[in-house]
This record gives sequence, C-alpha cells and structure tokens, in this order.
Amino acid sequence: MITAESAERRVQTPPRIEAGVRRTVLPNGLTVLSEHMPWVRSVALGTWVKSASIHEPPEKMGVSHLLEHAVFKATPTRSAKDIALSLEVLGGSLDAYTSREHTSYQARVLDEHATQAAEVLADVVFRPLLRESDVAMERKVVLEEISMVEDTPDDQVFELHNAQLWGEHPYGYSILGTRETVTALTAKDLRELHDGTYHVGQVVVAAAGNIEHDALLDVLDRTGWMTIPASGGSPRQPSQPVAVPPAYAHHGRRDQSQTHVVLGTATVPHRDPRRYAIALVSVLLGGGMSSRLFQRVREELGLAYAVQTFQSFHLDTGIQGVYFASAPETADDAVAAVNEELARAAADGIPEDEIEMGRSQLKGQITLSMESVSSRMYRAATGELFGEPIQTLDEVLALIDAIDSDTVRQVCGDFFAPDMQTVVSLGPKPLKSIL
Repeated sequence: MITAESAERRVQTPPRIEAGVRRTVLPNGLTVLSEHMPWVRSVALGTWVKSASIHEPPEKMGVSHLLEHAVFKATPTRSAKDIALSLEVLGGSLDAYTSREHTSYQARVLDEHATQAAEVLADVVFRPLLRESDVAMERKVVLEEISMVEDTPDDQVFELHNAQLWGEHPYGYSILGTRETVTALTAKDLRELHDGTYHVGQVVVAAAGNIEHDALLDVLDRTGWMTIPASGGSPRQPSQPVAVPPAYAHHGRRDQSQTHVVLGTATVPHRDPRRYAIALVSVLLGGGMSSRLFQRVREELGLAYAVQTFQSFHLDTGIQGVYFASAPETADDAVAAVNEELARAAADGIPEDEIEMGRSQLKGQITLSMESVSSRMYRAATGELFGEPIQTLDEVLALIDAIDSDTVRQVCGDFFAPDMQTVVSLGPKPLKSIL
C-alpha cells in the first residue's frame, strides 16, 4: 500500500481537498481526483480526454466518436472479446461516450477490483492497436448507429435542431458524423487524433466509491498510469460559438405518423451561475407531469403524449428548449399552446409559490442523483473539465435556494420568449402557423 510520504514524492502539485474531493497532479501531468465513499462496496473510475466533436474539422466529423469505438477492438495484450470479458466476468461494466467537449471511458466495479479496472482502462485508452481492419469493422457499426438515429425521429429531430441553431459552427456537428465523413475516415485519421490528444496532459481521471485517494494513486502507479509520457499536442480549438438568428426549418418524413418538434435557443455556459435559474424554469415548464406544458398540452388539450423541456451547458455556451410530438393535423395547435406558455413566462416571470416548488423539485433531483458513485465521479470530473470549484451538495442546494423572482424573470425574458426560439419540425408536413 502506498504511504502518504511516498504519495507526496510522486505529485507535481500538493494534494487539494475540495468539497470532499481530493485532487493530485502527477509529475507526468495526469490530473487525478477522487471522493472516498466508505459506505459503499463499489468504485466508479473514469477517464476524460479533452478532445471531442467541437475540435473536429468538418471533413473529419465523427472521428472522435469512431476512435472511441475503435479503441475497444484490440490492444497489444487483449482482443475485443478479452476487453469485453475483463470486467464483465467480475460483475462490473466498461463503457464510453463522446460528447461535444470530451471523450470518456468509464468502469464500474466492486472495490476489490479497482486495480483490474485501472489496468483495462489504461490499456484501452493509451494502447489501442487501431488496425485498418478493426477501423473498417467499427466504421460499419457507426454507420448502423447513424441509421438508428435516422429511424428514431425523436433522436433525429434534436440533431436537426442542433445543426439549425449553430449553423457551420462545430457545436452544430453531429457527434456521430455523417455517412459521408464516417465512410471517408481511415485508421490513419484515428491514429493521428490519438497520437495528438490521447496523452496525460489532456486527460483527467476521476473516481468515487470505496477507495481512498492514496490507494487510488497506488493503483494507478501499479497499472502504469504514472509512466505514461506527457507527449502530444492540443486539440484544434473552435471559434467562439454564435447562434444563428431564430428561424424555422421543416424536414419532410412521409413515413411518420407524427410531427416531431423542437423549439430552443442558446443560453449560457456551464460556469455561468444563471444556469441554476434556467434549470429551475425548465423544470417548472416541462420537467414532469406537474409542469405547465405537460398539464396544458397533454392533460388539458390532449395534443401530445409527451412534452418536455431540456437544457445543457457547455464550455462556451448552452441550450434550452422544448420537445413534443403530435399528429400532423394537431401539431400547429400544440406549437401555439407551447408558445402561449413560453410567452406567459417571458412576460410575467413565475410566481413565488411556483418558484418554491421548482426549488424543491430541483433540489430533490440533484440530491437523489448524488446517491450513486457514478454521479459523484462525474461531479469531480466536471469541476476539473470546466475549470470550476467543486461544490458540496449543501453549497449547490444553497445556490438553488438563493434563486429569486427577479433572476427567474430575467432568464425567462432572456431565453424563453417564443420569438427567440429556433424551431425545427420533422414529419409528413410543415407547420402552417410558422411558415
């Protein structure tokens, strides 16, 4: 077991404790964060590479996602089946995803298997073979994934809305890429991306569960993380995102029985404290069965089975919006009902009694989410990735309690007015009321 003294000798900066999360930067540049949860019997361990879809040139769209797939095909010591079996036979799991800003690889295991998880993650992330045959096989899988999205209109309409909102900016790119760009990608493209960005200077490791920080450093030491060289470059940086002026676009799909609609606009970056007020308004408008939009559009008018709001916050911007699906002959009525609720919020704000309900709902959602080791792991990583201080649960709840009616009125007027929304529909015919 590693001792505190030997751990100190191996760090580049002194360990820091923030909101129960310990942080260490190793001599090779690797940033390690962890939260000890001694009351559980599991560990969530994740790796985040600061390279993803917003760093891609348009002709290479989807290369980060294809690389995320291809690293699981083979390493010098493991086949694809070996990788799949490595943690599953222990009752654990191994997964990955590509987002706008980063690519992540994660394992969830029993605490006694933390070493195996760290070893497999290091092998997959830093030592993939990326053979042409493997890339060709995984290219076919990604093309099938693109087909799945095209066959799922409630997924496809979000892709179309994103492209409409951001235009030519990489925030508007499809994370999966297009058929054309994915088909053109080669093993050389993946190796260039991997060699350039998959190095410890661009990587964050976070863990949560029944593992102490010094024990985690020991695990990483024994599984080779501390000897990985800090070589490579930085990803291509995109320009500052600027949303396209609000507009309406329809995409015809005669094979559908419903019209799928997304209304949304750009908001604020992750670091902006107004994100809590935006999330609160979003909860009240469309965050559940008690929300204004659900009660109006579904319960009172019967125009949709589901209507919901959404929001996400990125490094340089954010987005909020509304989604619903309705029969072609009632879609215009549904849009009108949604716009009436948005206009009411934008003009009048939200009464204090509703704001209090929103505070309670949002605090409950956040508190419940923090019960899992994976959520605690994400919290630690998110603070590092977005360059923000890691806050305790009580600090976050206090920020939500501090949301007042003036702030709510401001964000309602700034981001929820109907004339600010970019609207995209997908279905048999366009919306007459917006044309």
